[in-house]
Amino acid sequence: MEGNVKSTIMDADGVRRALTRIAHEIIEKNKGTQDVVLIGIRRRGVPLAERIQNKIEEFEGVKLPLGILDITLYRDDLTTIDVQPVVHETKVPFSVHGKNVVLVDDVLYTGRTARAALDATMDLGRPQRIQLAVLIDRGHRELPIRADYVGKNLPTSSKEVVSVRVQEIDGADDVLLLEKPE
Repeated sequence: MEGNVKSTIMDADGVRRALTRIAHEIIEKNKGTQDVVLIGIRRRGVPLAERIQNKIEEFEGVKLPLGILDITLYRDDLTTIDVQPVVHETKVPFSVHGKNVVLVDDVLYTGRTARAALDATMDLGRPQRIQLAVLIDRGHRELPIRADYVGKNLPTSSKEVVSVRVQEIDGADDVLLLEKPE
């Protein structure tokens, strides 16, 4: 973990409740599940999207199509990440044309990841609409991007790090606020 833990923002129950609320809001805003597809942004957006998919199936009896988006090559900071960035597979086994695409990510910060995800999605086809669902919106936007669905708004300092941990990757479900190491 990157820095000292200042506080626990959400525990496992808080994460579950936030994702349950987001699932209900997606159904409500889209007036059901017709033409709605979910796309998780690698890494932690994927298990969050899977959980939202499961919640919607539980509520509506419909399993929404789910895709996985790797935005590595769409990042505007690609040259600063690594000489040889690791590119993972994008798996969107359905057409996005005419669909209401809900992109799912863990944290909305500067907006640059969301912008890259928008570009990657548009390269897949022409959706009817693209919406953004995030577990945490921490502010500090550098681009005019906002989430349609937010688990929790968390005003932060630029000296802080928000760490979302998910069971599938990290072995725990929680959201921690960390002090950025000097």
